[in-house]
Amino acid sequence: MRYKIAIDSCGELLDEWKNDERFETVPLTLMVGAEQIIDDETFNQKEFLKKVADCPECPKSACPSPERYMKAYDCEAEHIYAVTLSSELSGSYNSALLGRNLLLEDHPEKKIHVFNSCSASVGQTLIAMKIQECEEAGMSFEEVVATVEHYIKGQHTFFVLENLDTLRKNGRLSKVKALVASALKIKPVMGSTDEGNICQLDQARGMNRAMIKMVEQIIEKTPDSEEKVLAISHCNCPARAQVLKEAFQERMKTGRIIVLDTAGVSSMYANDGGVIVAV
Repeated sequence: MRYKIAIDSCGELLDEWKNDERFETVPLTLMVGAEQIIDDETFNQKEFLKKVADCPECPKSACPSPERYMKAYDCEAEHIYAVTLSSELSGSYNSALLGRNLLLEDHPEKKIHVFNSCSASVGQTLIAMKIQECEEAGMSFEEVVATVEHYIKGQHTFFVLENLDTLRKNGRLSKVKALVASALKIKPVMGSTDEGNICQLDQARGMNRAMIKMVEQIIEKTPDSEEKVLAISHCNCPARAQVLKEAFQERMKTGRIIVLDTAGVSSMYANDGGVIVAV
């Protein structure tokens, strides 16, 4: 096996990766009240959303241990990569680095690189796709690392949420701002900074207008769109994701558009009805 890609469970897997030994999900743990839920192939989105809605406490997540990452790296692949959600949002990146260092103590010959996505969700998916593309093109390990790190610097992630409760409860949005937004039905258009933090880009009254604003932001920030793959993930709203896809097809040229359902961590933050776009 020439390469392996480990993606923490904030990133969504393409269907063709799910039975491919070159791809592995490293699960985070989700906590809803006193219940712990492993974010792996057993995750049930509808059950999870109901538990979150019924629980007065804010859902939380815990990153994988260094030992869990070490286990993912301990394989026969010549080149090993990890893709984690932004180090500004989780300890997953640092845990992945520690796992790498632990394995290298016993196997210093291993070639392992950890990518800080500076993103989340389908942003991570696109990074894994880029790694695969580079590997399939026959690039050396060092060339793959340099090419993908450059790709990450040019990537942008955007999202609009129907429900702001999780962001507010986790301190990503002030209580006053969230309450005013909810009362006036204002939906912020959010994005990622270069460092991987969350920022507000725009806002609109109502979900449909907010999605239009998000499309405009994406078109403005993606001048070379015909060379890009655009990815959409949605939390329990496939029709909304389809509307977005059609809007992009009408208004900008892209190399490819993929649509995925959010995995556990992304579902926790996006909440029911949220949509995320990365390009």
